[in-house]
Amino acid sequence: MTPETILRWYRRLIAKKYDGSAKRGPGRPPVAEEIRELVLRIASENPRWGYTRIVGALTNLGRTVSRTTVRRVLADEGILPAPERGRRTPWSTFLRSHWEGIAAADFFTVEVLSLVGLVRYHVFFVMELSTRRVHLAGVVHEPGGQWMMQVGRNLVDVVDGFLLGKRYVILDRDPLYTAAFRRLLADAGVEVIRLPARSPNLNAHAERFVRSVRDDCLNHIVPLGVSHLRHVLHEYLEHYHHERNHQGIGNRLIEPRAGPANDNAEVRRKQRLGGLLSFYERRAA
Repeated sequence: MTPETILRWYRRLIAKKYDGSAKRGPGRPPVAEEIRELVLRIASENPRWGYTRIVGALTNLGRTVSRTTVRRVLADEGILPAPERGRRTPWSTFLRSHWEGIAAADFFTVEVLSLVGLVRYHVFFVMELSTRRVHLAGVVHEPGGQWMMQVGRNLVDVVDGFLLGKRYVILDRDPLYTAAFRRLLADAGVEVIRLPARSPNLNAHAERFVRSVRDDCLNHIVPLGVSHLRHVLHEYLEHYHHERNHQGIGNRLIEPRAGPANDNAEVRRKQRLGGLLSFYERRAA
């Protein structure tokens, strides 16, 4: 036996004498779920508000809480304090604030059957996010720097460029978007927003268009040459803009055509690409 052993026994006896755990209550009551939801909502909707301002907003709503409670709720959810939270704008907030002036661009590839076998073509498109309107910027076998520069000049043309009036364009990290291409857009007043690497979810609207054109059309045909591919894409975009309803904009048409005034006119099925794409309209009077 050593002196340390005796001292350890002595400390245990003291701890046991004053152990009040059996009589201890449940501790500090948890934050009410309503308060928690309000704190998180106010913090997310106002990223520059500090703890005290959130407390004041809750007081205006008839809920009294302390700064410590607000800090604990935000810390539990991993939400940074106001200075840091305000400097890091979420993508959702950025998109909502600049919705009308944002476009997104992307590539997808199509294997075309030719006399020499399968040839991969690259399809470059640009989408206006607020309306979902899509512009087919080009179809090419091997995109390069010169081709991208010409496409860029077409997009920012002062007369009919698709990016005319746009403030931002979202691009991924594809090396085809060269520094010269990005500088061309910037000189025309279109700021390039480059996405982090391997983050397709941040360009979700463009990715959704790629899925639509494949599921609705390209997965069900064999493109016989590049001319056939361009024809198919043109027909699909006509259908996409004027005849296909889109859930992302309230299940509406992007650019509805004027229909007949008579709502009792005969309903007709109309087709594109041999019936691959269908839509319905009333016969004109």
